[in-house]
Amino acid sequence: MTEFWLISAPGEKTCQQTWDKMNMATTQTSNLSTNHKFNMPELKVGTLDVLVGLSDDLAKLDSFVESVVRKVAQYMADVLEDSRDKVLENLLANGVDLVTYVTRFQWDMAKYPIKQSLKNISDIMSKQASQIDSDLKARASAYNSLKGNLQSLERKNVGSLLTRSLADIVKKDDFILDSEYLTTLLVVVPKTSYPDWQKTYETLSEMVVPRSTKILFEDHDSGLFSVTLFRKAIDDFKQKARENKFVVRDFQYNEEEMKADKEELTRLSTDKKKQFGPLVRWLKVNFSEAFITWIHIKALRVFTESVLRYGLPVNFQAMLLQPGKKNVKKLREVLQDLYKHLDSSATVIDATMDIPGLNLSQQEYYPYVYYKIDCNLFDFK
Repeated sequence: MTEFWLISAPGEKTCQQTWDKMNMATTQTSNLSTNHKFNMPELKVGTLDVLVGLSDDLAKLDSFVESVVRKVAQYMADVLEDSRDKVLENLLANGVDLVTYVTRFQWDMAKYPIKQSLKNISDIMSKQASQIDSDLKARASAYNSLKGNLQSLERKNVGSLLTRSLADIVKKDDFILDSEYLTTLLVVVPKTSYPDWQKTYETLSEMVVPRSTKILFEDHDSGLFSVTLFRKAIDDFKQKARENKFVVRDFQYNEEEMKADKEELTRLSTDKKKQFGPLVRWLKVNFSEAFITWIHIKALRVFTESVLRYGLPVNFQAMLLQPGKKNVKKLREVLQDLYKHLDSSATVIDATMDIPGLNLSQQEYYPYVYYKIDCNLFDFK
């Protein structure tokens, strides 16, 4: 499981005792979870009022930054076109995989100086995440537009003969181009109707040049035939062809237009390749930044909530538990037994229960401080 529970409990005589007690309870009889100490720096506490306000702000910031992390990860998957291994290779935090980063978490003193107030630190985090979010929108919009234009041009060159571009199928020699009276039409004929076409095309209207039809291209269902006739017979021929289930394609041979389309396709394809590398690098760097910010916010929340719940002086142990897949329920029960004395009123309240007047901000409530960190950021298609 890539889900972690970040919890804290007050220090006994020492914080080490708190850790030993929890570790023994969860691993002694059966390994309910893999546990790690979660390193917390000595942050500035500030006033109670500030902590209460900050607690609410951090809850919102946590959700926002998680959404940014997920957006960057999902867009990485879109750009790499869902090659799972490649995506996971690029989703790193500080150059290591996410599980390693979380389990070996160290506060980044350079980015978030602990001499600053908690409010200032949270403001720095908020600004960083907002910047990544707005940059992602701009970059994604530019790349998606390019990719969309390229795909729509590419789509024109595939598919049924009834709809696809004919520019790369026909040649100049297939057309009569410089005649005042004669012209060449292109007709899509179902394969099953080839005999009918050969028998009838000369008589579909007057002024069709005998023996002028040639097959130029075939796909699974149909063939593309050329036919030569007098210009004044075009409308009549088209109508009779339609009645016989032959489709006359509306196509004018224009070398300049065809060349421009080809050049546009090449240009878009080259632009996409040029943008791909820098975009993946940007996503890689900014995913790491966003994820690191997110885990620091979790640390700030644990600190703030632990001080609010357990009081001063600051004395608590933050712990990271990785539950075994089948042990989630049992682990909850063990932790409940271990910490129920911390809050006698805290029977477990699940966020899915609707209790009027109690706003849980979608967060379960336990007698110990608890936040979930889920490193599984998306489902692959």
